[in-house]
Amino acid sequence: MTYCLGIKVASGLVAIADTRLTSGTEVSSNRKISVHEVENHSLFIMTSGLRSVRDKAITYFREVIAEQDRSFNKLYKAVNAFGEQVKRVAQEDKESLTASGLNFNLNAIVGGQLEDDAEHKLYLLYPEGNWVEVDHGAPFKIIGNSGYGKPLLFRNLSYETSLQEALKIGFLAFDATRVSANDVDYPLDVVIYPKNSFHMTEYRLEKDDMDEVSHQWSALLSNSVRKLPTYWMDPIFEKMRSVR
Repeated sequence: MTYCLGIKVASGLVAIADTRLTSGTEVSSNRKISVHEVENHSLFIMTSGLRSVRDKAITYFREVIAEQDRSFNKLYKAVNAFGEQVKRVAQEDKESLTASGLNFNLNAIVGGQLEDDAEHKLYLLYPEGNWVEVDHGAPFKIIGNSGYGKPLLFRNLSYETSLQEALKIGFLAFDATRVSANDVDYPLDVVIYPKNSFHMTEYRLEKDDMDEVSHQWSALLSNSVRKLPTYWMDPIFEKMRSVR
């Protein structure tokens, strides 16, 4: 499984991707996010699904970028081009994958800003090659193991959240997934894109880098649970005692 999270806030984009790969009983680590930058063209792609499908689609897209980058003046055009490569791989490999009992399941999150984009953009691309754009109402998308981190994101993240806070919340959502699912783990790749900068900062976080934060967060959660009021439970336990 995979955990890739893309966040769009007013001041920019945050991308977080785990690196764990599982194949049967084998566990390995590999990068799931790629960054493409040429002058005022800056974008990242995160993917979930079969590694062979992902690698082929990214390779094809890199060729397209090398040949046609200047023709992509807005990010949605680059997303369309990547979608075409996903469909190309589906035409080449889907039948044989299905015959082997495997699903063609490549999902992607694409974010960035090209020279004629009025602001930074974030898109979710489906295996069929179609996409949706992330808007202000729900400023994030997750692909892969999405269930465990969503409650924290919905409760704490808004479009006005700062990049620093967005990264913090994004890490805590990853941490909730990591402790709940054994197919998501470190190292964790992070990409930060400040609005209108046309430059992405990449960084890799190892488990040792974040252990203290993770333990502190667990302690804060435990303490918060103990501090929650209990008056609402009194009628329940009073009824239980009366039955006895």
